[in-house]
Amino acid sequence: MRVIDCGANVDEAGLSEAQLREVAEELREGKLVVYPTETVYGIGANIYDENAVKKVYVAKRRPFDMPLSVAVSDVAMMEEIAFIDDKAQRLVERFLPGPLTIIIKKRPGVPDIVTAMSQKVGIRMPDHPLALRLVREFGPMVATSANLHSKPDAVTAEEAVRDLGDHVSTYLDNGPCQLGEPSTIVWLMDGEVEIVRQGAISREEIEAVLNE
Repeated sequence: MRVIDCGANVDEAGLSEAQLREVAEELREGKLVVYPTETVYGIGANIYDENAVKKVYVAKRRPFDMPLSVAVSDVAMMEEIAFIDDKAQRLVERFLPGPLTIIIKKRPGVPDIVTAMSQKVGIRMPDHPLALRLVREFGPMVATSANLHSKPDAVTAEEAVRDLGDHVSTYLDNGPCQLGEPSTIVWLMDGEVEIVRQGAISREEIEAVLNE
């Protein structure tokens, strides 16, 4: 286990290109990485490596029937793992990158262990320079909070280390998260819209965009 001090300036997100490549290689090897977002710290893992995904569940003590979200860096990457309908497109254009998770129909190549056998997947595009750099370098990765299941979210790297310890290979410490509360989760399926979790974006903001 190691902690990389990336400084406290979110805009600069001090991580060298060499360090970034090293961290991406750890993900390719099936290891877990904790990274900062604008909401809370998250755990990264290769979504296409089922053993790596299992490690996330074990590290968090999370039930295997609870799906994990996926972090992407742009719409093109989002389309690799999910089908974007008109409603999803509106939310993407208005809120992403940002503190919103959109649950939509997944592509067949997304492993069932990520989505707990569901045919839908939660997509996250974090509004954080370091998180986006890592996803662009590596590709789609797990996006779930870096804490033990049912425990408070980690808004600092220290809190993530306290909960997850040696289960994680590398912690990227970029200081306290700006928002300190989780993303809003919206489920879009068969024309229906459901706010699964109220977070940094309000229900009223979501509905206003969808009703335009």
